Amino acid sequence: MRIRSRLHHGKTLAAAIAISLAIPVISAHGALAASTLDEADPGAPPGNFSEINLGSDRTAQNFFYRIPAMAHLGNGVIIAAWDARPGSAADAPNPNSIVQRKSTDNGATWGAMTTIAAGFPGSADEGKYGYSDPSYVVDEEVGKVFAFFVYSKDQGFHGSTWGHDDGNRQVISAAVVESTDDGATWSKPRLITDVVKPGDHAVPGAVRSTFATSGQGIQLTRGEYAGRLVQQYAGDVMQADGSRAIQAYSVYSDDHGATWQRGEFTGKAMDENKVVELSDGRLLLNSRDNSGGGYRKVAISSDGGHSYSSVTQDRNLPDPTNNAHITQMFPDAEINSSQAKKLLYTGANSQASRSNVSARISCDDGKTWPGLRTIRRGLSAYSVAGALDGGKFGVFYEAGYTDSMQFASFDEEWLNYVCAPMQASTFKADAGTTVDVPVTITNQEAQTISGTIDVGASNLFNAAATQVTDLAPGQSTTVNVPITIAATALGAQSLQLQFTSASGSTSQATIAAQVAGQEVTGIEVVGQRGDASRDLAADPYAVGEKVPYSFRVSNIGNINQWVVPAEGNFSPFAAKPVGESSPAGNCRYSNLGADKAYTCATPRHEVTDQELADGYFVPQTRWTSGRIGEYTSVVDEYTVTGEEVDLLDRQPAFSVEVSEPAVADRTGNSSSRAGAWVNFEVTVTNTGNVRLTDLEGPGFSVVELAAGQSRTATISRLLTSLEISEGKLTKGSLLATASNGHREVEAEYSLAEVKLAER
Repeated sequence: MRIRSRLHHGKTLAAAIAISLAIPVISAHGALAASTLDEADPGAPPGNFSEINLGSDRTAQNFFYRIPAMAHLGNGVIIAAWDARPGSAADAPNPNSIVQRKSTDNGATWGAMTTIAAGFPGSADEGKYGYSDPSYVVDEEVGKVFAFFVYSKDQGFHGSTWGHDDGNRQVISAAVVESTDDGATWSKPRLITDVVKPGDHAVPGAVRSTFATSGQGIQLTRGEYAGRLVQQYAGDVMQADGSRAIQAYSVYSDDHGATWQRGEFTGKAMDENKVVELSDGRLLLNSRDNSGGGYRKVAISSDGGHSYSSVTQDRNLPDPTNNAHITQMFPDAEINSSQAKKLLYTGANSQASRSNVSARISCDDGKTWPGLRTIRRGLSAYSVAGALDGGKFGVFYEAGYTDSMQFASFDEEWLNYVCAPMQASTFKADAGTTVDVPVTITNQEAQTISGTIDVGASNLFNAAATQVTDLAPGQSTTVNVPITIAATALGAQSLQLQFTSASGSTSQATIAAQVAGQEVTGIEVVGQRGDASRDLAADPYAVGEKVPYSFRVSNIGNINQWVVPAEGNFSPFAAKPVGESSPAGNCRYSNLGADKAYTCATPRHEVTDQELADGYFVPQTRWTSGRIGEYTSVVDEYTVTGEEVDLLDRQPAFSVEVSEPAVADRTGNSSSRAGAWVNFEVTVTNTGNVRLTDLEGPGFSVVELAAGQSRTATISRLLTSLEISEGKLTKGSLLATASNGHREVEAEYSLAEVKLAER
């Protein structure tokens, strides 16, 4: 349901809410089997895609699952690990454990969850400790796999002190385990804190805190450093001028993991970062931007990860400060070959929120990224990817922060890309106008291509398809694309160009625009239950239980706005009322940028007696928003009613039973004459498991009926002269209806034939 309205002050406002569910597929014996997702669009690209939730068996002890890691070990073996965080979604120093599932059939099915490293909540004799943020590194030369992760005691990343004394409970430590049997068993954690966290005091080059960036490291296969194992780290490093910076660095081994060395610190405002080996043996570092710059940061190493070039932004890769991954599409390709130049990147396709995890393809060692295919729309965060057997690719990613750890598998056809990058300069225009934008497209394929260029899905821009004809391999051409700008566009904008080849494969590019126009405000709100994996038939809700729910709030205006929820049937949700002890919600946002969005996943709805009797509740919320700087004079309000949220497996049903008729007339005798009444007793019974309302049938109506309850009513039929002459009252077939919320049910019943007494 979407609500759009136009108010005074020339402001266009919008609000909406919708409910979506994702159901896991669970096979016998506790194993997990993938479900295939089919594109509904008849024009969808070819290829195969399947997906499975590896976290669907969440337990109360390990309530929050986060931080995916994945590795392909060959011969159909894939291992996937993540954090099991008891009690909350807290990172270190929570007593987290590293858990793992394993597939031996290339990701089609998965075995039971096991534990690589178990956290400990603490006792009178021993303090708590935990393990977080796993990352695999596979040594294919000796058949060994390593798993790196944080080992925390009393402090996490932000609270750790200087030094690498693992006995100091204020020091965050670095651990690694290894397996020689494809992840079936693991060694005890070995601490390498002295390698990755140098310095005992706050001196230049000392590291106050650090962690192995989660997902997967690599083994080099080309050039001088072939065989080297490389795992990326991020650290809080003291600089020469006395300041501190989050920097990236590699930790590597040239003796199959017997010893590890630390490379040089790279960049500033770095964070979780990954490396990939390029076609010529160099390494490309790809990092999350800790300063929120909106794009990935990149650098190049020519010495196997020991040092890197200066860091630059890759403006082809938007990023909302999220952990992403980069890997070779064809790791066995020959050095410097066209296949060796193809890279797969997975990350959130947004600068504003962790959402729309997508696969991007580069055909030139990461210089351009023309291929783009969405893996999941909506909330989706950390990811890790890799090539599998049989020409398939796997992506293990977060689709939520509780129990949605999704493993997606697809082939190259599904990616539906063409190696044809496009470039265009930033352009300026007025809102509501059309402007010709020169776009240069280059054919990196081995054959001639033709197709059309237009603008991807956008509320602010559209374009007529522009032809590209017979572009030879290695050649470029520039065409003018007429782009029409909506009247609501304003300020700095980005739009996506799409080239569609004659075969239907596509390439994408993002270009920037500066638009002059009028200010428009508006928000869109989308709600979604947070318990999609709960089996409501086997595990219905009880009175007092709290249903998790999340809201996705988008700024569909063209200026920055504040957003504050005013009231709703969730807690926490709205701002804490003055003088009340109710928990304050954190669904508000002080400065939401134009075309940006955020997700609030903390709201909970407490089930009432009446709602459980109905089998559902209806989300009811009221939101306020306005332009930055105007908090009282101009306030936009949105009242949003959501769709019904089931609390159990609703089965509304009822039956109608009719008694034998009785005949009477106004004089009180039982003879049959015109004007006499035939009376039937009708009993209506709620045979379902939820309350029914508005029960209606010919001759009766019932306001409501609880599950298992019955009501009796009398239906009277007046005899006519025709019926007297025929000597009978014919059988009647009737229909009754009832409601349970928006669900309607019906039941048929009959009035028996009545033979009338002769006079």
